[in-house]
Amino acid sequence: MVKFIGGPLTGVSLGLSYFETVMLTVAGMMTSVIIFSIIGRAFAKWWSARQKAKNKSAFNKKNRRIIKIWRSFGVVGVAFLTPVIFTPILGTVVAALFGASRKQIFIHMLWSSIVWSAVLNLMVFEFGHLAARFF
Repeated sequence: MVKFIGGPLTGVSLGLSYFETVMLTVAGMMTSVIIFSIIGRAFAKWWSARQKAKNKSAFNKKNRRIIKIWRSFGVVGVAFLTPVIFTPILGTVVAALFGASRKQIFIHMLWSSIVWSAVLNLMVFEFGHLAARFF
């Protein structure tokens, strides 16, 4: 969520409109999704080999939670949670690793990024002045 909220904060600080900020936030996430949907499986294999070289367990709390989400909700659940819990890179790699097609990944990540971008930008644009009083 920290990375995805950076778009709305930057948009407000640059004086962009709500629509411009939403579109740029979506574009930022979708850039990562496109790149990592293409190289997702290769990246996952590289990461797995790197973790094995460091003698880290493949089964930790985070990995178990990701598997539970995938089993319960599939690519839709991973896409929905990607902007707020996962990063666009991790969400895309997880979906690719579990066998989702590039088309499925792209479609579901696109609607997810549009929804979350609209919601988070609305929060920043409507309630940002309240937060500014505390900083």
